Amino acid sequence: MQSRPEYSGASAQSSSPDTSTEYPLQEIRSQYKDEARDNDEISFDLEVGDVPLLPQEHMDTQSEKFERDPPFSCTPSGFCAWLRGPTPPHVYHINPWFPRLQAAPARLIDQKFPHRSSKIALLFGGLFFWIVVFFASLKASVAGQEVPGYGQPVKLSCHHRLWSNSTNCGLNGDLCRPFEDQSFAFRCPSGCAAAILLEPYVVGDQELNYRPLVVGGKPFNVDGHDSGTYRGDSSICASALHAGLIDDARGGCGILHRAGEQKNFYSSSQHGIESIEFLSSFPMSFRLSNEASTLDSNETYPIKCSDARWSLFAFTLIWTTILSLVVTSAPAFYSMIYFIVWFQVAMASDPPSMGSYYDLVSIALGRFLPGAFVGFVLYYFCVRHTLKNLDAHWDKTVLWLGGCWVGALNTDTFDRIPISRLTPHDIQQQPGAVTALIIVVGSLIAIAFGQAHCFRREGRFFPTISIYGILVAVVLILVAVPNMNLRIHHYILSLLFLPGTTMQTRPSLLYSGILIGLFINGIARWGFDSILQTPGALLDGAKLGTVPPKIYPPSMTDANNLVFSFPDLEPHADGLSVLVNDVERFQVFRPKDGQHLPDFTWSRTYPNELEYFRFGFVHTNALGGLWYEDFSPPAVWGVDGNFAFRDPEIPEDPESESE
Repeated sequence: MQSRPEYSGASAQSSSPDTSTEYPLQEIRSQYKDEARDNDEISFDLEVGDVPLLPQEHMDTQSEKFERDPPFSCTPSGFCAWLRGPTPPHVYHINPWFPRLQAAPARLIDQKFPHRSSKIALLFGGLFFWIVVFFASLKASVAGQEVPGYGQPVKLSCHHRLWSNSTNCGLNGDLCRPFEDQSFAFRCPSGCAAAILLEPYVVGDQELNYRPLVVGGKPFNVDGHDSGTYRGDSSICASALHAGLIDDARGGCGILHRAGEQKNFYSSSQHGIESIEFLSSFPMSFRLSNEASTLDSNETYPIKCSDARWSLFAFTLIWTTILSLVVTSAPAFYSMIYFIVWFQVAMASDPPSMGSYYDLVSIALGRFLPGAFVGFVLYYFCVRHTLKNLDAHWDKTVLWLGGCWVGALNTDTFDRIPISRLTPHDIQQQPGAVTALIIVVGSLIAIAFGQAHCFRREGRFFPTISIYGILVAVVLILVAVPNMNLRIHHYILSLLFLPGTTMQTRPSLLYSGILIGLFINGIARWGFDSILQTPGALLDGAKLGTVPPKIYPPSMTDANNLVFSFPDLEPHADGLSVLVNDVERFQVFRPKDGQHLPDFTWSRTYPNELEYFRFGFVHTNALGGLWYEDFSPPAVWGVDGNFAFRDPEIPEDPESESE
């Protein structure tokens, strides 16, 4: 009768150098442990009775392959050891759900096109097909809308206006002529209901912000048709929405007729937009219609057109989804998606404000070359760690590609958050911006903690935190630059956050896609705007915070005539400007001979009508041109002849200042 041999670590090591022969289950056990580690499961020792199937020494060697995560400790050394993560590090890899289903589209391509050259030809053939269909459809949607008698419609942005503002149009508005007897066809994009003022804008005695700029437009009957008259500085597309000529979801076309000087622009609420009332006169106005007549007859027919952005987006979305499912190479997938998303954004979804189709192509191509270079850098240092060797193609499609489209369509996604720009000035004045900022920052902190945990498990916490330490130091240095303001653009956010997504987890797939989409949207739409901007460029028409001039009440010769006498100019100013009914009507500069400023005489445009006056200092530039300080709050000349300043600090008469 044979007795069962006893094994020890020493005897096993000395008896045979080939442990796999003496202990045939060692290889099986090692494979079992590797699979358990990959699945984050616990591996148990395989034993027969009291005798282990593997020598103890080899068991210790194999157990070193398991993660040994140091316990959390509050001591500095223990906490640093915990932050270094387990040994060996846990490298994340997405294990696909239903792997055969996820690999089915790529497997079909392998069967039909087994050679590498045929796959490359198929890939470029698909890209060429998208280019032909996309640009042909876009060109047809623009060129195929000729309006008889008016030509091709002028392509407008949602913010286009005939009259930009009181000072840009010059004295009496002469730089914004013609005021009347001109008509043209126009085309508006979709989504113009969200085009609102982002800085305070004065209409009469009202200061407006964060609403569409539509002044007047109350319908009345003209030649048998209901029509409204809009003040000349109203946003054209928002006015067309208010008039019901276009649809917010599809955009549309119309005809604008300049109507010259009009008065009493009454407010009305139509099609989701409430217009602004202005009960005085303005030198420019316009009416809108959507009917045109042929040259050889008086018959009219409606103008119909729509924004092709959503139909083109649907086609592009389907095509990029197919590419995502069948392309298994990470560089090929990223390159194709980057190219297609870029031109979808630059040409259709969120194009720059250009009047011509060919100007749009020129801008898109001009920005693509530097944008493609930065896109390659982002892939090499960040995105490839997320996409490389990824077998979960449905996860890639839903999370990375879906997130990329969410970021690329920023105008319709993140722009809905009430934070127009990440500057203290905008955050303080925009309603809801502080609450939205708290929610956004809270979400980012939660995401940062989740990503930091994953970096700790991969053993890359300290290298990653070092990168962000450098980025934070650079941002702080930029903040400290004198006479310049820090401006965080879309593409800057992507550059800052993408290093925190360099791992293969499902959340990282989503975050990486969103950030690449934001980068594409920022550059394709706006270009590489500077991260540092001057205060004037950053305000972009906002108030400068300057003190307006002190103006004393005018003398009245009769109920319809005023005479303003001005005190001497402040030493820092070069001149004085007067706005009447939001139009610059008087401009005077410092006399060379030291004499007083000339008087300003004004007569009512129409008897018994309200009129509004504002006053501001003028400065000359060294190389020519003018710039204006903040204008005073509106002073109102009432119908009864009374003249009242809104600013209580302005004295009622010159003698009151000397007392």
